[in-house]
Amino acid sequence: MSGITAKERFIRCLEGKEVDKVPVCSVTQTGVVELMEITGAKWPQAHYDPESMATLAIAGNEVAGLEAVRFPFCTTVIAETLGCTFNEGSIDTQPYQLDFPCKTKEDAEEFLLPDSLADSRRISIMLKAAEIIKNKSQEDIPVIAGMIGPASIAFYLCGAKNYLRWCITEPQLLKRLIKLGTEVCVEYANLLFERGVDAVVIIDSEAGPDLLPPPLFSELVFPEYRSLTANMKGHSILHICGDATDIMDQMADSGFGGLSIEERTDLSYAKSIVSGRACLIGNVSPAATLLSKPADQIKKEAKQCIRDGAGILAPGCGIAPRTPVDNIKAFVASRDEYYQEVSTR
Repeated sequence: MSGITAKERFIRCLEGKEVDKVPVCSVTQTGVVELMEITGAKWPQAHYDPESMATLAIAGNEVAGLEAVRFPFCTTVIAETLGCTFNEGSIDTQPYQLDFPCKTKEDAEEFLLPDSLADSRRISIMLKAAEIIKNKSQEDIPVIAGMIGPASIAFYLCGAKNYLRWCITEPQLLKRLIKLGTEVCVEYANLLFERGVDAVVIIDSEAGPDLLPPPLFSELVFPEYRSLTANMKGHSILHICGDATDIMDQMADSGFGGLSIEERTDLSYAKSIVSGRACLIGNVSPAATLLSKPADQIKKEAKQCIRDGAGILAPGCGIAPRTPVDNIKAFVASRDEYYQEVSTR
């Protein structure tokens, strides 16, 4: 299998096909302050300007060595498009929510989607960034776009208290918001695929057991995942933070080609549950390891992830903004070192 490109390797993994070695990349956010300083493309501008977004995203590959270009760097694009308001954050802090539209049950019952997502400010920025990235990045490197998923959209629309209350007292109302979220994800994902994006990552941590009991996941979210994956016209990945063990079996049946899991989900056990139905992605800790530990420890933990069954070696969640680029390079180097060590045994 000599001569396989990084893009071919990545896509083959999502399709469950054999590869020469696991890809090493991040399917979650990659913007770190050191890359911002090197490129001049800094937060918060890089969240809202397509040229800056593309420049910073490409640096994750060309400077840090990650085998993919991943954008954007926040989870606010859909939520702002649907009427939520945000503080734009700073060079090392993400944008954060200030207000949401569905404060009452009546608000949620009457909430409607905008007529055209493609014409909205934030999504049009993302579509332009996708075009710039495809023109400026290397052809043999996969391009990955992230967006929040149906449960997360509902969470942003109605706020944490309503989300937690309504999942018990008004499940049909919450289901309505989740279904609207599915519609948005399908339309938005397909707009990105039309512009050459190779894979879309659905970030839906509010669907996980940390917030939503597994029986409610089965009732409210799982059917929407099946609809979502059936209607997206490209490769897809699901990312859920926290310990997703209790819903891992259903995640594997949801139709996503890849499942990105945080370090709190035991990778080797997840591998036994998934059993070839999807590619497991992860799960080196971005904070406890990539941000904080020396290169030798980063490499040790990354190699263990490969041994435990990672089909794509990646951080367990978004890379912390103050992570040194040298730490990311050590993480990338661990993959090749692993295969060199295996070949000499």
